Amino acid sequence: MGRCFAEGSENGSLRRAFDAEEFRENAHKMVDFIADYYRDIHKFPVQSQVQPGYLQTLLPDNAPECPETLENVLTDVQNKIIPGITHWQSPNFFSFYPSNSSTAGLLGEMLSGGFNIVGFSWITSPAATELEAIVLNWLGKMLKLPEPFLLPGKGGGVIQGTASEAVLVVLLAARDRALKGDSTKSLEKLVVYASDQTHSALQKACMIAGIRKSNFRALPTNSSTNYALSPNVLQKAILDDIHAGLCPLFLCATVGTTSSSAVDSLKELGEISQDNGMWFHVDAAYAGSACICPEYQHYLDGVDAADSFNMNCHKWLLTNFDCSALWVKDSSALIEALSTKPEFLRNKASESSLVVDYKDWQIPLGRRFRSLKLWMVLRLYGVSNLQAYIRNHIYLAKHFEELVREDTRFEIITPRTFALVCFRILPPANDPDNGFTLNSQLLDVINSSGHIYLSHTVLSGIYTLRFAVGAPLTEEQHINSAWKTLQDKASILLESYN
Repeated sequence: MGRCFAEGSENGSLRRAFDAEEFRENAHKMVDFIADYYRDIHKFPVQSQVQPGYLQTLLPDNAPECPETLENVLTDVQNKIIPGITHWQSPNFFSFYPSNSSTAGLLGEMLSGGFNIVGFSWITSPAATELEAIVLNWLGKMLKLPEPFLLPGKGGGVIQGTASEAVLVVLLAARDRALKGDSTKSLEKLVVYASDQTHSALQKACMIAGIRKSNFRALPTNSSTNYALSPNVLQKAILDDIHAGLCPLFLCATVGTTSSSAVDSLKELGEISQDNGMWFHVDAAYAGSACICPEYQHYLDGVDAADSFNMNCHKWLLTNFDCSALWVKDSSALIEALSTKPEFLRNKASESSLVVDYKDWQIPLGRRFRSLKLWMVLRLYGVSNLQAYIRNHIYLAKHFEELVREDTRFEIITPRTFALVCFRILPPANDPDNGFTLNSQLLDVINSSGHIYLSHTVLSGIYTLRFAVGAPLTEEQHINSAWKTLQDKASILLESYN
C-alpha cells in the first residue's frame, strides 16, 4: 500500500485486494495500536469534548487519488478520530448501560471479519448456522430457559443485531399469527401493552408493524412497585380495551428497565397474557446477563409462559457489539411472518426442512458470523469466570450505593437491583423545581469535566442521575474516584444555591 501507479500502467489496477503477508504486517501494527488505546484509555476524556462539525474541518473534501500508508491513517485516527470518540470501554464510563468489549470478543470479531461470510442460509456456510444454534443452546441452558426455547424442537435461538430488532421480529410474528384465519380481528384493532418504563424500541416496532399509535399502551408505574408494571393496572387496561371492541395482541415485560433496572413480575404478567391469548415477550436486554448467576435467576421465574425472550450479550457479557440473543418457543411464527423464497435462494438443503435458514428469523437477508465471538467468549472465559465478572460489577455498584447513602446531601431514588444506582443531590427546601435544574447542572458539570460520564432519567417527576457499573476495566478505585468527583462538583454547586 502507499504506491500510486501512473494512468495507463499495466500495474495500474488493484489486482490483489488481500495479500497475506501485507495483512500480517499491518495487522500487527493495528493490534499494537488497539492495545495501546486500551492501555491509555483512562487518560482520555470519557465523553467526547468536540463540537458538532469538528471533523469536517480536519479531513479533506475528497477521497485520495492514490493510496496512503497505514501509518498516516493511524496518525489521523490518533489525532482526529479519537478526540471525537466517547470511550464506552473507559473504566470511568458509567452512562446508559455498558457495551462490553473483551480480548475474546475482539478476537472473535477478527476471525468473523477474516472469514467475511454472508450466512443467510445453512448452505451459504453450514458452520455459521450450526454454531449459532449450539452457542445459543449453551447460553439458554446457562439461563435455565425452559426446554421449548432450545433447538432441536419447535423453538430455538437466533442472534439479532439489537434488542430493537428482536422485539420487532416477534411483534411481526405475533401480528401475523393473530390475524391469520381470524376474521374477527383486524390490524386497526390490535393493541400492544407495556409499562411506561419499557424501552422506546417497542414503540418504534409498533410504528413499523402498523399498530395504531392510539393502540400502544404505555401503562403507568410508580415507586410503590419500584417502577415495575402492576398486574392490576395491566388487567384493567386489557378489560377496558376488550369492552371497547379491541383485540389484545402483545405484552412486553422487562427484566432490568433502562431507567432504573426495574423487574416486572413475569409469573403474574404471563398468566394474564395467556388468559387473553396474547404474545408474551420478555426483554432482558440488560439484566439477562446477570441471570447466568444462580442467585439472580429467580427474576426469570415465570419465563415458561413467555413466547419469546431476549438479552444483549453485547451489553454485559463481554461480547463485542452487536450480539443480541433472541429465543422463541415456536420458530414457525417467525418464519411465516418473515420468510421469502425467491428462486435464486432455493437449494436442496433448505427444501429438505432438515436445516435452519436464519434469514427467515430476521429482517435483513444477509447476516454476519456473530456466533464466533460469543463462542470464543464462552470458551475462553468459561461460565464461572463470567459469573464472577457480573458479581464484581454488582458488588461495585453496591459499594457506590453505600457511599451515596453515607452523604446526607444525596438520596437514593429507587432501590438498586443489579449494577445501576439511581440517585440525586437533594435540593434546598425552597427549590422551585425540586432539584430538576440542580441535578441537571450537576450532570453537565460532571460530564464536561471528562473525568467520568453519567446519564439521567426522570422517575415520578424527579430528575435522577444514573450510575451504571459495567465497563470491563472498572475497579473499586474508579468507583471511589467517581464519587469524589461527584462530591466535589456538588459542593461547588450547592454553595452557589446558598
